[in-house]
Amino acid sequence: MIKFTIGITPVSKKNSQRILRYGGIYGRPFIAPSTKYQEYEKASMPFCPKEGIDYPVNIKAIFHMPTRRRVDLTNLLEALDDVLRIHGTIKDDSAQSPAIVVSHDGSRVVYDKNNGMTEVEIMEIEDG
Repeated sequence: MIKFTIGITPVSKKNSQRILRYGGIYGRPFIAPSTKYQEYEKASMPFCPKEGIDYPVNIKAIFHMPTRRRVDLTNLLEALDDVLRIHGTIKDDSAQSPAIVVSHDGSRVVYDKNNGMTEVEIMEIEDG
């Protein structure tokens, strides 16, 4: 089991997405994550261990949010999985069969006015 804390306030990847264009104003449009998410992605790097996990795991995440506003847990989990992949904690599982991240059991969002962070536990799932 691997446990660590990402000591910055979690950010969803899907909120405030931007439509940009390849090749300027007449190029093909694409959807890009918000600037806030891109900053979160960069700032989370020192907190993520470089494990290179390539076996099936459950990722349990407790997201501590400084506001009581409703937050979409699914979007936060997707952002976390992307951050873990980008920083080398887990390998890219898009071409893997079976997938590396097979569950997010135990994940939830809690209110914490003073300490925005994400507590992460990664546990290997035994084939069964």
